[in-house]
Amino acid sequence: MTSVITLAVDCMGGDHGPRVTLAACRRFLAQHPQARLLLVGQPEALTSWTDTRGQIVAASEVVGMDDPIEIALRRKKDSSMRIAIEQVKQGSAQAAVSAGNTGALMAIARYVLKTMDGIDRPAIAGQMPNFKGGGTTMLDLGANVDCSPEHLLQFAVMGSALVSVLQGNETPSVGLLNVGEEVIKGNEVIKKTGELLRSASQAGDLNFYGNVEGNDIFKGTVDIVICDGFVGNVALKASEGLATMISGFLTAEFTRSIFTKLLAFLAYPVLSAFKSRVDHRRYNGAALLGLRGLVFKSHGSADELAFETALNRAYDASRHQLLDRVQARIAHAAPLLAGMQAERVSTPVPHE
Repeated sequence: MTSVITLAVDCMGGDHGPRVTLAACRRFLAQHPQARLLLVGQPEALTSWTDTRGQIVAASEVVGMDDPIEIALRRKKDSSMRIAIEQVKQGSAQAAVSAGNTGALMAIARYVLKTMDGIDRPAIAGQMPNFKGGGTTMLDLGANVDCSPEHLLQFAVMGSALVSVLQGNETPSVGLLNVGEEVIKGNEVIKKTGELLRSASQAGDLNFYGNVEGNDIFKGTVDIVICDGFVGNVALKASEGLATMISGFLTAEFTRSIFTKLLAFLAYPVLSAFKSRVDHRRYNGAALLGLRGLVFKSHGSADELAFETALNRAYDASRHQLLDRVQARIAHAAPLLAGMQAERVSTPVPHE
């Protein structure tokens, strides 16, 4: 195990850029004496940095939050996002962290690092706060809109490796997001995925709980919830919207009547505790799984605390050798995946 972990940080990404990323990096280094940082960005924007455990790596361009993927990938080859990821490929850093454009980050990471053997599509895995006071890991959160059963199995295997590393749970439970708990529910892709996950569970590749519904994400029924990227991204945005609504309620001024003031006063302790429990800053930092290198995505609007959380997740994943764990689990599940692919090729297509 490497004693010193080095993270490459895209300091220019996100809505706030160096104002937040540098402050978060200082907080992170204060808590991790064995860590080192490569601060990637435009040198003139990083002049306030003085800590010798953080080395500035120059990049002349910045990927904007609204830049098309083609622009970020093909035209901005000296962007802070790309240079940070290249530090991982070169072995100068164990992981890269960025709050930049999600689509661009996935495209650049996939182009630079390539996909891991046995993985068809990388996925975005992040945590959603649940009522148990912890987080439910969910994937995919937006990278893959259309998924086959094999893709969803790969997500389940990779998610299991992630949770085992970051939460110390060697047999995390996996739930398949569906419109009902019954095996007969769902479309053909979901039904086939359920069969595949049950076979994988019997083979010891993962711990499959069964079908779960949307409310199970927040109840913490299972450790991991698997779905396609369309559904996952909708659930993520809905969760963020709930947290924003509660925050707005707590900061609103109730001036219309004595009754509303009293109501706000009585509700404040309960809602304040709930707000803390569902605070997305505590769960920031989504892993881009399935690549030949570690990349973590911070929310674009992250503040210092949230970006520091993303750095912590990248550090823990590196320290506990997440890449090796993912590779080992995928290799173990390879026979089942190969059998499914062979079955699909050999199955004749019916003629109309």
